[in-house]
Formats: sequence, C-alpha cells, structure tokens
Amino acid sequence: MEPTESQKKKHSKVKSYIIMLLALLLFIFAIDLLTVAMSQLNNDVAEDILLATRNPFVSLFIGLLMTALIQSSSTVTASIVAVVAAGNLSLEQAVPMVMGANIGTTLTSTLVSLSYIMNRKQFKRALSAGILHDIFNIFTVLILLPLEISFGFLSKMAMSIAHLFASDESYLGPIVYNKVFTRPLTDLISKTIGIPFFTMLIAIFMVFGAIKLLSTSVYKAFVVDSFNEFRNFIFKNPYMALIYGTFFTAAVQSSTVTTSLVVPLVANKKVSLPKSFPFLIGANIGTTITAAIAAIYKTEAAIALALVHFLFNLFGALIFMPFPMVRNIPVKIAGWMGKKSVESRFIGFAYILLTFFIIPFLLIYFSKD
Repeated sequence: MEPTESQKKKHSKVKSYIIMLLALLLFIFAIDLLTVAMSQLNNDVAEDILLATRNPFVSLFIGLLMTALIQSSSTVTASIVAVVAAGNLSLEQAVPMVMGANIGTTLTSTLVSLSYIMNRKQFKRALSAGILHDIFNIFTVLILLPLEISFGFLSKMAMSIAHLFASDESYLGPIVYNKVFTRPLTDLISKTIGIPFFTMLIAIFMVFGAIKLLSTSVYKAFVVDSFNEFRNFIFKNPYMALIYGTFFTAAVQSSTVTTSLVVPLVANKKVSLPKSFPFLIGANIGTTITAAIAAIYKTEAAIALALVHFLFNLFGALIFMPFPMVRNIPVKIAGWMGKKSVESRFIGFAYILLTFFIIPFLLIYFSKD
C-alpha cells in the first residue's frame, strides 16, 4: 500500500528531526575540536593572530572578508568564539571581527538579487532588498565601532553580563570543569592527527558542514511551511516582522537563508521594501544563536563574545526600529542604489566586488605593518 501524502510529510519531518539532532552534536564536537586545536598552536602562530587583530579596522575587515569568502557568518562567529575560548584572542580584539562578519553575511542576499538581472523592474526591487541588509549592518558598525574602540562599549557590557552567568571557574551545560562532553574524543583525534594547524582546518570544515546540515534540516522541519502559511501575517506589522525574522533565523541558524527568502518576495511585489526591513533586522538578532551555542560551555570571555554578537544586533534594532523616520533612511538609500544599478548593471557587480572583497583586502594588505 502506497503511503499517503500526509504520511510522506510526517516521515520527512521525522527524518529532518534526526538529522537536526545529529548536526547539533556534530557542531558541538567541531567547536570543541577547534578550541583544542587553537590551544595547541605554537606561540609564533598565536602571536601572528594577535598582531593581525591589534588594529580594530583590520580585525573588522578580516571578519568581513572571511565571511564573504565562506558565506557563513555563523561559521566565522562560532570559530571566533573557539579562538577566544582557547585564549589566542582577547575579547576586545574579537569584537570588530564579529562586526565584520555581520557585514560579510549580507553578501548572500545581494547575490540572490543578481538572479533577477534579466528583468529590469524585478532586478531593481530585488537588489534594493539585498542591499538593504548590507546598509543596516554597515550603519550599525559605523555607530557602534567608534563607541567600542573609545569606551569598550560592547565588550565591557558583555563581560558584566557574562559574569552573572559564569566565571572561568564555573561551568554551564553538559560539561565537567570547563570540558564539554566530547572532550575525550576531541583530545584523542587531536593527538592522533598530531598537527594542530591541520586539526584546526578540519574543525573549521566540520563547523561549516554542521551549520549547513542544521540549517537545511530545521528549514525543512519548521520554516518552509510556516513561512508560506503566515507570509501575509508576518509582514503586516513591523514588530511582528521583527519577531518572526528573529524566530525563523534562530531556528535555521542562518540569516542568509531567511534573508534570501525575502529578496524574491520583494522582487515579485509580494512584500514592499519598507515592510521587509524589520524582518531583516530580526534575522540579524536570530543569527546570534549560533555563537551562543558555541559559547555555552566555554570560558567567561567566550560567553561574553557571544553576548557581544547579540548586543551588537540588539542595539542595531533599537537604533532603527522605534523611529519610522530613522528606519526609512536605509530603505531610501537601498531604493536609490537599486534604481542606479538598473540604469547601469555594472554598478551592482562593482558594489559587490568593492564592498566585500577589494576594499577589505586592500585595507588588510596596507595595514600589515
């Protein structure tokens, strides 16, 4: 007897739940392996990392470039948490890198918009939606980075909060004396490989794979049906859009997935550009769940970095959400850029290359001294 459509759906969801659980375990294991590998790197490598990130602007663009290249801010922020947990990077040096990762992740939605390049009207709307995510993150960095450099605004606040939850002597979650339950296995694998740098590369690939697997399984299990079902309701109210953007992104652990859902909706006039903005802001808050999972069994500094990632996006929301006039500024800039890009298709490609690759690379290169 052939299974019914509802039975097939149920079977598919159960399969997604199992994959999701396995992906979560793989993610925890990969982060722990990365922490072990980073702690075993020799002093010269650690010193190179510290020197490279001493300049906050270089640190910002390293985060941006890394995220643009591997297309996953979740992987980059989780990896940065592991580096901080291993003691090879201070919280203050890591903060601009996390900010850079926030900008780098917006490349995906901009690239999705390029798929509409053959239709002028759709391309204009799609590119405006893609660029809107970029502009929000760039503006938030322009406001909060100077405050962080001058006063340690985010890092000090995060450390104060982290101290309430854990100290380096205490522990949280499935750990014993600051060791996650996977530590015996990660120690064994690290000793077997015997080359910390090679172990680190394997761990980074595993983090990336786990996040992709987790993202796909949760998307199939929870998001795709709900999103289509509640689409009109989601964008009706800006604060409702913010909440749903946060929820969906926290579920799939990838702002790139949820923001890439918005671009086609705006391109096909299902949602207006101003109404999509609160959802994108919510997506930025939701994506911080990955760093939180990566940090939950780590040192106080690692927990503080996960809090920095959350606070950065929360303050970004608090700057733009309460005031419709302020909220309209990024929307108008994105709309203007979309219009200009339609007049000359080259502008769209030039914007992507300059913002995400050429400018960060040149600034890192010329700041090497």
